[in-house]
Amino acid sequence: MDLTKDADAARETLRTMWTIRRFEEAVDDLFARGLMHGTMHLSIGQEAVPAGACLALREGDYITSTHRGHGHCIARGARIDAMMAELLAKETGYCRGRGGSMHIADVATGNLGANGIVAGGVPIAAGAGLAVSLRGGDEVVVSFFGDGAVNEGAWHEGVNLAAIWDLPVVFVCENNHYGMSMSVGKAFKVDRLAERAAAYGIPGVTVDGNDPQAVHDAVSDAVHRARAGRGPSLVEAVTYRWKGHSKSDKNLYRTREEIEAWREQDPIVRFERAVAATLSDADVAACRDEARDAVREAIRVANAAPDARADSLADAVYAGSEA
Repeated sequence: MDLTKDADAARETLRTMWTIRRFEEAVDDLFARGLMHGTMHLSIGQEAVPAGACLALREGDYITSTHRGHGHCIARGARIDAMMAELLAKETGYCRGRGGSMHIADVATGNLGANGIVAGGVPIAAGAGLAVSLRGGDEVVVSFFGDGAVNEGAWHEGVNLAAIWDLPVVFVCENNHYGMSMSVGKAFKVDRLAERAAAYGIPGVTVDGNDPQAVHDAVSDAVHRARAGRGPSLVEAVTYRWKGHSKSDKNLYRTREEIEAWREQDPIVRFERAVAATLSDADVAACRDEARDAVREAIRVANAAPDARADSLADAVYAGSEA
């Protein structure tokens, strides 16, 4: 599907990216004002990856996410008021205010959960793929992770199991150039992380992660392959996070010039230019406004919700207990 020529797809893609951007900006502001606690890992600048990838999925498919997972949740159809409530420690949050930013899950949209453990979602995705295979289903699992995860043991174990059992999993690496403060140039000998796929006998491709069309095409091909029973693939989407690793990161390991150079490759601005012949200025403005209004409403609804209750903090710790 050509996201730039199909008007409905163009609107959905642009609206999704703007919603992610506005959500992350709002979270950044709320945290700075002392209204959110814990920590945050923002995905500003990376919006094209979840937007393009999740459009390749259909109802019933699954995803696993990361500590930098707000964009994945939004692109997969999560309710942003429930997300905002979770971040504000409210009872109406996805995890009743107990999980926070790094642990949002939404079974209704196939989101098997964000994960505070680097590469933690990879073996979970393999397990979900195994479940699909054992029951004879045709669902596909997309596992998102960052470049830092690719050097973790759990990543290799999960990818290897998916490969040897031909599980319906698509591994999507959001290569934003840094695992915390460690650059990919210092952490890897290979120039392209997709080259790691060869070790497991699966296809690997590197694409422009700031182009939702490139991401969509690559993930669509991988999803089609997985759904046909031909096993997993690795898609490396090269992008860049504009903000620090987390809220305590002062960005001392990279230059302002580097950050500004990547900001000039803003995926939203690029996509707006790409759809100029398909969407009117009014259409584009409407996508921005709808995203802004949706995030404002999410904040209003979340703020009005009751705080998480301390007396039920241990609920749902064990299987079979009341959630």
